[in-house]
Amino acid sequence: MMIRQAAFSANPTFLKGALHCHTTRSDSNTTPEETIRFHAQNGYDFMALTDHRCYNFKNYAPEEKITIIPGMEFDATFENGHGFRCFHTVCLGYDDTRNGFTQDQTFESGQAANQHEYQPYLDWLHENGNLTVYCHPEWSGTPARYFDQLRGNFAMEIWNTGCVIANEMDYNAPYWDELLGQGQRIFGIATDDGHCMDEHCHGWVMVNAENNVSSILKALSEGAFYSSCGPVIHDFYVADGVAHIHCEPCSRIQFISERHPTRMQTGEGLTHAELDLHGQYDYIRVSVVDSEGRRAWTNPIFL
Repeated sequence: MMIRQAAFSANPTFLKGALHCHTTRSDSNTTPEETIRFHAQNGYDFMALTDHRCYNFKNYAPEEKITIIPGMEFDATFENGHGFRCFHTVCLGYDDTRNGFTQDQTFESGQAANQHEYQPYLDWLHENGNLTVYCHPEWSGTPARYFDQLRGNFAMEIWNTGCVIANEMDYNAPYWDELLGQGQRIFGIATDDGHCMDEHCHGWVMVNAENNVSSILKALSEGAFYSSCGPVIHDFYVADGVAHIHCEPCSRIQFISERHPTRMQTGEGLTHAELDLHGQYDYIRVSVVDSEGRRAWTNPIFL
């Protein structure tokens, strides 16, 4: 029996995409035009301008053949003793009548003392035809117990360039396996959350889809993608109880699952690794690390 992760179906057509970007429409120092052109120059096929509580459908650099995914970032902050905690959500919507929001529509921040009070905001975003991503859990001060009962997010951020650069937080999938270990089917995405040019184009998704908004959103919702800061993954599947990963040359391959020690293979120029699961795993995912320390992450295969 074979189970292939959805990104690697027969003859995949991968598109490179950025799902969390800011511009001068909120709190970035780069204009929408500059941001789009920079991504196009770096080989991106699609991107979303997710400025804070300001919805966007528009391609501000129409000469660039890049697909714009409608979206914004929504938030709610709550006090909890000293310091702060917050919920931030990237919203990704359709470019047709399924989307209940309009160009340049703006919103106030939400108010929520806990995840149960934040859930109605997620429900509202979903009712308006948007997929949602839970953002930068470490930077937000939210260990898994603060957001593990939120319902409806198709993904969470497992890498956030802005938080990595500014805070050394939100790299290499913090808290993801806690949710996966609970049986939640939530995918992991790498993003930049770029607020200046040097924070852009360091983390992205590779989506197996046709280059249009509907196809990309469908593939994202089904987990037909992997995330990367550099390495390329070619295939990931389980056959007869053995997990297999194929990739471009790397130096470490890690098989990861909650309640199991990480199993790792090392060596320069690795392009394949496998792990006998012995029928003991509920899910398996893989992280690939290249010689420069850059990672790529598969989505899980659920067993």
